[in-house]
Amino acid sequence: MIKEVYAMRLISLNIGKPMTIQYQGKPLQTGIFKQPVEGEIRLSTVNLQGDGQADLVNHGGPDKAVCVYPAEHYAYWEEQLKRQLPAAAFGENFTVQGMTEGTVHIGDIYAIGSAIVQVSQPRRPCFKLGKLHETPDLPVQVQETGFTGYYFRVLQEGIVASGQTFELVKREESGISVAEVNRVKFHDKEDVPALRRILEVEALAASWRESFGKKLSELEGSEVQ
Repeated sequence: MIKEVYAMRLISLNIGKPMTIQYQGKPLQTGIFKQPVEGEIRLSTVNLQGDGQADLVNHGGPDKAVCVYPAEHYAYWEEQLKRQLPAAAFGENFTVQGMTEGTVHIGDIYAIGSAIVQVSQPRRPCFKLGKLHETPDLPVQVQETGFTGYYFRVLQEGIVASGQTFELVKREESGISVAEVNRVKFHDKEDVPALRRILEVEALAASWRESFGKKLSELEGSEVQ
């Protein structure tokens, strides 16, 4: 396995079952309220044992088995939100160290515990994150900063635990970082060469491939006219 020169560590392992809250006067089911757990937890191809998602259309599944958020961003958000943040403050399953959006690439494969995981897509935060912090525009802020976090798909099921280190098994040759995908998705939406490069990455999650493919077709069609 390829060794990184800096520590890549799982500093908090977080799970939680869906619960019902009140949102705009109506009941809403959400699995965003996660809590850190100690000890070994089984990781399957769809989620962690004891974890769950309420909206299975937009959350969970093979391409989004594990929600990951870098611990390095917590200080920024604590300053913005004017309060100390608890563990799993972004509803993530893995709070990681040394693995920010700029340093991991779509398709990178890592070993953690006895599991093997692969970066599949950035996270696109929904309104529930805003509700979690009673800050409705927080999802937009997250997109604007690029501090989105990302998802792992699970290539090999296994046992994971907080405190374990990640080992880089294979670096994706294309070198398309999560930060680069966020740039094209949320900012430079008409960057045709970048769209083409991103779509060449086989490991990109199906939903993002469809979205980028549609956008590229629209842009290329407008160039012909």
